[in-house]
Amino acid sequence: MMKIGIPLRYHHMDDGRCILYLAERVRRTIQKAGGFIIPIVQVQDVDYYQTRFKEFPELTDDEKKHIDSYLDMVDGVLFPGGFKITPFDVYLLERCIERNIPTLGICLGMQLMSCVGEDFKVYPNESDISHLQESDEGFSHRVKIDNNSLLYKILGEEEILVNSFHRYHVTIENSYIVNAISEDGYIEGIELPDQKFHLGIQWHPEISYEEDANSQKIIDYFLGVCQK
Repeated sequence: MMKIGIPLRYHHMDDGRCILYLAERVRRTIQKAGGFIIPIVQVQDVDYYQTRFKEFPELTDDEKKHIDSYLDMVDGVLFPGGFKITPFDVYLLERCIERNIPTLGICLGMQLMSCVGEDFKVYPNESDISHLQESDEGFSHRVKIDNNSLLYKILGEEEILVNSFHRYHVTIENSYIVNAISEDGYIEGIELPDQKFHLGIQWHPEISYEEDANSQKIIDYFLGVCQK
């Protein structure tokens, strides 16, 4: 069984308590696809919810070793959606690249990939096309896929329909290759060459996994690489 590391996200409850969580859609999809989930927890003694990115202290050597210990246990890493990127996320992703660990980034996970080696920048969506659908059901728009990309190899399609749950989009100024563009010109997918599997997508295949063949192909292909 493939061991998939997933960094937990953080949230404040209405009563002020801070929690770490794994979205149910992610859990259920990875388990249905045959994966065994290993939660990866944040390692710094800070309030991840309240602290801004530039206010985080640098990771200590012990904290980095803690993160590396998680990576010793996994066959692949999935960076899920969320609302905030931290130095923990950046270091975890950089180590995945250095160790050539199969990696899938979804929504915020793709936006994290866009900032490797660069400052993190996102830009508000300004489009007549909806990128923030109200329901988990259905799709919001089309994306065009580069037919020379890993994503095309997985899907075998030059254009697909996707769901969408993001208010911001990114640009790419690092070594990632753009493999998918929305019909209004926003980056919807990126990948890193010379890795076993390193793919980021702006949409959520875990939400549409049971109903959509393309979502199934992405998740199943990722887990298939992790199994090798």
